[in-house]
Amino acid sequence: MAGGVLNPAGQAVQTRFRIGLADSWGIAPGSSVLEIGCGQGDMTAVLADAVGPDGRVVGIDIAAPSYGAPVTLGQSAAHLLAGPLGQRTEIRLATDVLAASFPAGAFDHVVLSQCSWYFASYEQLRDTLARVRPWARRLCLSEWDLRPTTVEQVPHLLAVLAQGQIEAGGSRGDGNIRTVFGRDDLHRAAADAGWRIGTTATVEATGMQDADWEIAATLDYVGDTARMSALPAEIRRLVATQADLLRATARPRGNPALPAYSVTAA
Repeated sequence: MAGGVLNPAGQAVQTRFRIGLADSWGIAPGSSVLEIGCGQGDMTAVLADAVGPDGRVVGIDIAAPSYGAPVTLGQSAAHLLAGPLGQRTEIRLATDVLAASFPAGAFDHVVLSQCSWYFASYEQLRDTLARVRPWARRLCLSEWDLRPTTVEQVPHLLAVLAQGQIEAGGSRGDGNIRTVFGRDDLHRAAADAGWRIGTTATVEATGMQDADWEIAATLDYVGDTARMSALPAEIRRLVATQADLLRATARPRGNPALPAYSVTAA
């Protein structure tokens, strides 16, 4: 969905990317999966397809059903559950995983896909990974890599860092980026939570629109006088400088996303 208009081509790119993630994790038919931060359900649908009719996927998200635009999380969940994958899928919105409870060993895999930057702090991410540790035998993570491989990916990096600085400066919002974690940060958080890192792989992300979305969001935030005035002057100037660089280097649309990587741990 883009601008309220159906966008099958864009959805195909999103789905292809997430199929690549599921393949990198080795999600097999008959598996049981807990997905943290299921959001609009793009990854949930792919996981439900991967586990097959004998598998099970439980998606959890702390956001309310009314969150999201132009389609809310509640609307997306209702659509998914009413479809052919609905019988093998459960979605729990407005649910904090730190307050949730499942039996030990209830799942084969616990998945966090492109959602680590939503966490308010390193400690919250670490505690979440520790909370789910008894519930699953494998952890499957994915995120955007802060190490660009081409100069065209730098605008996405600038946008991510600027949003992280806005949040760290105390001007809190409800965007996609609250705390910026690099690959080493995620590895440390998993290890601190009792997981042992296994494989790491790069996943093809050509055509993903995340760079365009985050660049537009950053420029919107910089134009929000109330939000910028809540920042210390030094951080406000730093963010404004990065916004100037974004305007000078980013394309109107079609900016390549940062590389994506996946991690497994046991």
